[in-house]
Amino acid sequence: MLDTASGAVSATLLTRDRDLGSRAAYPGLSGTWVRRGRTKVFYLGVRHPAHWLTLWRSLRSARFDLLYVNSVWSVFSILPIAATRLGLLRADRILVAPRGEFGSAALALHRARKRMFLAGWRWMLRGPRVLWHATGPQEVADIRGVLPRARIGVVAIGVGPEPRPAPADPPPADPPRLVFIGRISPMKNLDLVLAALAHVRARVRLDIYGPVEDARYWQRCEQLWSALPDPSVVSYRGELRPDQVGETFARYDASVQPTRGENFGNAIAESLAACCPVICSDRTPWTAVLRDGGGQVLTELTPVALGALVTRLAATSPEQRQAARAAAGEAYRRWWLDRPRISVLDQAWQAVSAPACRVPPQGRPS
Repeated sequence: MLDTASGAVSATLLTRDRDLGSRAAYPGLSGTWVRRGRTKVFYLGVRHPAHWLTLWRSLRSARFDLLYVNSVWSVFSILPIAATRLGLLRADRILVAPRGEFGSAALALHRARKRMFLAGWRWMLRGPRVLWHATGPQEVADIRGVLPRARIGVVAIGVGPEPRPAPADPPPADPPRLVFIGRISPMKNLDLVLAALAHVRARVRLDIYGPVEDARYWQRCEQLWSALPDPSVVSYRGELRPDQVGETFARYDASVQPTRGENFGNAIAESLAACCPVICSDRTPWTAVLRDGGGQVLTELTPVALGALVTRLAATSPEQRQAARAAAGEAYRRWWLDRPRISVLDQAWQAVSAPACRVPPQGRPS
């Protein structure tokens, strides 16, 4: 996002000093400021008071046109928003990107806790200073379902990675190779994939990559895994670096992403860009791309329904799987070439410059 912004945008970025769930900080970065082009980046160790003091000394005299936060629930959103509303951080406007957190499936997880939080926090998210970043008409509706008078300042879906060339060699005549890459959490629905394999009588293999975000949920997944007729068809292969994701997708016949809901779906975009067809739920912005050749759409989130789609894939020949990989890459390329190239930050700047800008309820920019 920062690399694609125009020269009119300069930014200060605050982030954790480590990856999600990691106990180890990035070497040499914790508690330091780093310059990246026009952007200053601070890597914060949240349990280090000295880091907070360094950050406060750097920001207390600065003035910003916009505070942009990703997530409603994160401490990296709550604290800056509160500081701005209380005048401790000087920013003229606030732009909140809920990243799908107001979708019905996301709100259903820990529902009571989220309701209590919103009851006390809602006033901070109201008013003319607060704008919202939605990724399409559905998220506009989701935001307004929680905050009916929300001002939608930006409606923009991500661009996605650059398309990769289709693999030249056909896959071997082994069983189809499936992959799941993503956070291991209830929203990503890995347990449904494992339950579905119990309904697949044909030979397939599944490799799982990703950080274990929810340990109790991972225990449930392990129970489903061990209960399979042949648990050896499933392997957990740990986490991937960002630069490994695309090349990993490219080694598989299909990725399985039966997510409960996505406002974008970076793993889906990465898979399609690597010419790896996607078996995906219909609760993402990718349904049209999948039906255009990108993969298969799962309309019922049940083990039987997903098992039927996997069985259909298992019945294909290596040549058919190769053709499906090429079709997925072409479907993604058509989508990618049609995307607007203006960055979210430049759109946010336009929203700040035109404070009267509003998006009507049906989601069309006015």
